[in-house]
Amino acid sequence: MTTSDIHRTIDAVWRIESPRLIAGLTRIVRDVGLAEDLAQDALVAALEQWPESGVPDKPGAWLMATAKHRAIDRFRRDKRLALKHEEIARELEIRDAADAPDLDAAIDDDFGDDLLRLMFIACHPILSTEARVALTLRLLGGLTTEEIARAFVVPVPTIAQRIVRAKRTLAEARVPFEVPVGADRAARLESVLQVIYLIFNEGYTATAGDNWLRPALCEDALRLGRILAELMPREPEVHGLVALMEIHASRFKARVGPSGEPILLLDQDRSRWDQLLIRRGLAALERAEKLGGTLGPYTLQAAITACHARAHTPEETDWERIVALYDALAELAPSPIVELNRAVAVAMAFGPAAGLEIIDALTEEPLLKGYHLLPSVRGDLLEKLGRIGEAREEFLRAAALTRNARERDLLLRRAEACARQ
Repeated sequence: MTTSDIHRTIDAVWRIESPRLIAGLTRIVRDVGLAEDLAQDALVAALEQWPESGVPDKPGAWLMATAKHRAIDRFRRDKRLALKHEEIARELEIRDAADAPDLDAAIDDDFGDDLLRLMFIACHPILSTEARVALTLRLLGGLTTEEIARAFVVPVPTIAQRIVRAKRTLAEARVPFEVPVGADRAARLESVLQVIYLIFNEGYTATAGDNWLRPALCEDALRLGRILAELMPREPEVHGLVALMEIHASRFKARVGPSGEPILLLDQDRSRWDQLLIRRGLAALERAEKLGGTLGPYTLQAAITACHARAHTPEETDWERIVALYDALAELAPSPIVELNRAVAVAMAFGPAAGLEIIDALTEEPLLKGYHLLPSVRGDLLEKLGRIGEAREEFLRAAALTRNARERDLLLRRAEACARQ
């Protein structure tokens, strides 16, 4: 195996093993920043040693053992550490000797609990939304700072600062490494679900850059969602979110044309939708519904996507049911974005004039100022009503607001089509 092959192997191993490595180390040292530093030390050691010694049979166990040794060394070196750290170092030495015969088992013992705790730390509400997303991708997605910055079209130093500040904030707040209970649990879980869905959405419809889709981000979010569903099988909204992402992901191949141009939902070739992902999504939706209780916002959105997934053609779509689901969503989690989406459904079910009436009521909504989809949807409805000149102006306004090059091109083409009518 060449050195480049080994480096590619190390990269693959890191992607797979880093979340549980950091999670396990955080349980031991009780500091997510220190845990990541130790994991990075182990990665550096692998980059130095594996090209000479070869990739070990159990690379994850090797990384964990190396990180634990680095922790012991670090605790011994720093004479300013408190007595608790000395106790942890001794405990690590004892564990290290006891675990030597089967390091894989030692890693796996608390893997599920550790990973769940790490999710709750990375997505802690004490952090800003941007910091939660960056830290989650770094700790649980195994992405480098450069990869995160590239994915969100943000300067690398900005992402680096977010991650450093997030770890400092968690350390200063002494956030415990635990799964919350009681009233705190629902709020904290909501934050975890929000972060996962934000990551997915950025991959599904990129807010900026030259590509409309970033499938790698969607894959990261789906992986995290599936893991969370395994770790929290009695939480309906977890399954609802997984269902929503699975069904959305089923459309990937149909959402872009040969040159990467966007293809909107009603224009997509539905034979290209991934039926396996649709089945997985519908199964997750069924699990969410069977757990009982009032359907949450993610489950309601999944039910909406299921209506599209079950329709073999656009004409078969049950738009009236979609309107009813949006009505329920608007009552449960009211927001201008939900109302905008509801307007589209109303237009499809009851005609463009009915949808435009809702849209016009949103034009002064502060949260939608600068949101390109408002004039985009308004332009579409105006065009259907034959108000072509007004539609063109709305498409041009939407094109000026979007930061995504592919979406801008689509909107400009629609404006040009109006000009030719």
